[in-house]
Amino acid sequence: MSATPETVQASATMRSAYALLGSAEVAAARRILADAGYVGDGTRFAYFGLLDPPRDGETSPAPWQAATPDSPAPDSAVPDGAATRRVRALLHDVDGGVPADVVVSLTRGTVESVVELDTSVTGELPVLDEDFEAVEQILAGNDEWLAALATRNLDVEKVRVAPLSAGVFEYPQEKGRRILRGLAFVQDFDEDSAWAHPVDGLVAYVDTVNRTVDQVLDFGPVPIPEESGNYTDPEMTGELRTTQKPISITQPEGVSFTLEDNHMEWEKWNFDIGFDAREGVVLHNIAFRDGERNRQIINRASIAEMVVPYGDPSPVRSWQNYFDTGEYLVGRFANSLELGCDCLGEITYLSPVLADERGNPQELKNAICIHEEDAGILAKHSDLWSGVSYTRRNRRLVVSFFTTVGNYDYGFYWYLYLDGTIEFEAKATGVVFTSAYPGTGDYRSQMAPGLGAPYHQHLFCARLDMAVDGPANRVEEEEVVREPTSESNPRGNAFSRRRTAVVRESDAARTADQSKGRVWRITNPQSPNRLGEPAAYTLYPSGLPTLLADDDSSIAARATFATRDLWVTRYAEDERYPAGDFVNQHSGGAGLPQYVQADRDLDGQHIVLWHSFGLTHFPRTEDWPMMPVDTVGFKLKPSGFFDRNPTLDVPPPATACHCGGDDGGSCHCGDDDGGSCH
Repeated sequence: MSATPETVQASATMRSAYALLGSAEVAAARRILADAGYVGDGTRFAYFGLLDPPRDGETSPAPWQAATPDSPAPDSAVPDGAATRRVRALLHDVDGGVPADVVVSLTRGTVESVVELDTSVTGELPVLDEDFEAVEQILAGNDEWLAALATRNLDVEKVRVAPLSAGVFEYPQEKGRRILRGLAFVQDFDEDSAWAHPVDGLVAYVDTVNRTVDQVLDFGPVPIPEESGNYTDPEMTGELRTTQKPISITQPEGVSFTLEDNHMEWEKWNFDIGFDAREGVVLHNIAFRDGERNRQIINRASIAEMVVPYGDPSPVRSWQNYFDTGEYLVGRFANSLELGCDCLGEITYLSPVLADERGNPQELKNAICIHEEDAGILAKHSDLWSGVSYTRRNRRLVVSFFTTVGNYDYGFYWYLYLDGTIEFEAKATGVVFTSAYPGTGDYRSQMAPGLGAPYHQHLFCARLDMAVDGPANRVEEEEVVREPTSESNPRGNAFSRRRTAVVRESDAARTADQSKGRVWRITNPQSPNRLGEPAAYTLYPSGLPTLLADDDSSIAARATFATRDLWVTRYAEDERYPAGDFVNQHSGGAGLPQYVQADRDLDGQHIVLWHSFGLTHFPRTEDWPMMPVDTVGFKLKPSGFFDRNPTLDVPPPATACHCGGDDGGSCHCGDDDGGSCH
């Protein structure tokens, strides 16, 4: 039996440098902005998030206790050199006022900076929930749209419109205006899955501020697929299975970790868990206790961008590409997770607080799931000479959240292992975006009779602010080298490896190559191991295709980060997002392509890795009407970081196991002294 999950909420009265935002802090920030004249009836908080404390380039700032946000401390109460609690708010005016990028000091109770935005240059602020609702409402009153529905014998009351980010194309009149594009689907009743019934050949371009329709493009009626997509309907599922026996995951003595507010201690790991409306889960100050030393590895780890480009060139959807992170903000759509459904076992939850679009505190109940998992065999050997049989089991700590953006659902999972490995895994599921399938199609799959799904990609970018034994890091690209048969290699069996340092940003946009086993080592030349080699961690990419759109395409200009597997930059506090701060309707060139123009020295510096990876999805019939989870990710493994295997002190399994024998009896796979299994 699983214990009742513990819900943990960081204190709202005292904030450490990396603590989750509290409700009082959100309310205080809104009050500070309102008192300064930046919040009116038409103001919407398109983004609100905690800024990281400034780093001095050498060490992570130590957490400190600030004053309560309800009565911020005067300047004199702030310790010299201490990092203040600051938040950033992107303010949109639905009445057409000038949007603003504002930074507020919660510690001092002041507005630190305000930048008024010209959205014709910067791009628009993220899409709001109000924008979602507006598209369908505006179109329902548009004569041209209603006429297009009438030619298809469709009742507007049964037509759902997906409000989709517009991108940037050959429409100069859209600059400086909040535009969404709408594709229609038929929903026959409340529980009906509208994704099964796309209205193809029709698209509308809507201005959500002026509440006008720029264009309705109607290429003529296309048969609307009729097959049900209701994946819980008994007619679709058939009789449910009765073959599954219960699986119970228990920890009768409780969990092996300690969570104080949002600070985690597990085995030899310690770090802080953050949460951001844009990025979702953020891990801060990841370190591993090695003997008497607490050794830094990563200052900050997050998935800083995600884009879903579609590959159908038809005029109805050739513009389709969505930045789920920069345009929609995956964190704010985080699910409230349920024990036994989303998380199984001895679960601890964190309930982060964000600001809603009016700037008021909004708790995401049980949005972050934390638990331990058995991870199979850690190490095993049966030695023929010594007679020692050795088995140790692995386990991992999991920190995760799930988010729903439109038709897709994504799980973001961070794993930490006993041997020092760090892994990230993205899980994609939900309902594929659909179209009609008129009988042929080079750019879409047929999912059901008359129903198609365009080819597309799910591309992520991890931002890894590295600190391998401190900030003086370097990156080396490592790949295998095949040695030709020669006098020194007479049998042709030799192979080796080559390491090439990445020393400047101009040479730091790299491509994975699985045929060469290409990986990237992050080393600290100032921290040698006992063999004299620099302490290092190695990034192992998945090596799947990067962005497949043409180099001259709009999406390639806007998502340049996704054209390479790895970018390396010198750390800068204001360089947080690989596609730039303002992604919505930005024409491109921001983010990484702009950052690397500085061509800064990287060798022995405080560096940031930006790792792009993802899935290329040619939808299968098995993906309809509900897509089973597909996964992609990467690993960071210690490579000379430790002097020897750091798991030799892991005890043998506590539970008896079968080792064979004529009587089939059980035995211990290791006594207290680590002895053999008989």
